[in-house]
Amino acid sequence: MNTTPLIKPQGDHRNLICYRKAELIYDITYHFAHSAYVRGDRTIDQMVQAARSGKQNIVEGNANIETSIEMGIKLINIAKASFKELLADYEDYLRINDYEQWSADSDKFIAMRKLGIEASNQSILDIAKTRPLDTIANMTIILLKQEDYLLHKLLTSLSEQFLGEGGFKEKMHRMRVDRRGK
Repeated sequence: MNTTPLIKPQGDHRNLICYRKAELIYDITYHFAHSAYVRGDRTIDQMVQAARSGKQNIVEGNANIETSIEMGIKLINIAKASFKELLADYEDYLRINDYEQWSADSDKFIAMRKLGIEASNQSILDIAKTRPLDTIANMTIILLKQEDYLLHKLLTSLSEQFLGEGGFKEKMHRMRVDRRGK
């Protein structure tokens, strides 16, 4: 008899690395948008909402995985898309203001990539708040690229889980058939 529960507890979203990085991206973006743009500029709301959407869709996606891996995948993908939108906003900021975007082989990029992996969210946020806006934008671009990688890995893992286990209705059907057979 199948002893796998129909609904498996998913765990706390705050334990996901991609969620913690999303929270950092949101915090930095909130600071950046309110510093870079004049009050009333729609860009502030657009950037903050894209960062919030990314973070919140990770929360909702993680919660939905308990009953629907498919819905979890969709919501995590929405988070990924929101962060892509935010990435374009930061790249636009640099381009429109004639700032340099750090190249992947530059010392600044490499140092920030390492910081994004090793340092605490609070440390990175504290550093970001003391830097010029173009530096904050570059820092966040790197964090967004790391987030994109993490979300891709999560989507890949969830896809494999879905292929292995099937959807919720498939699980219910298998469990009903098993129970009837006993």
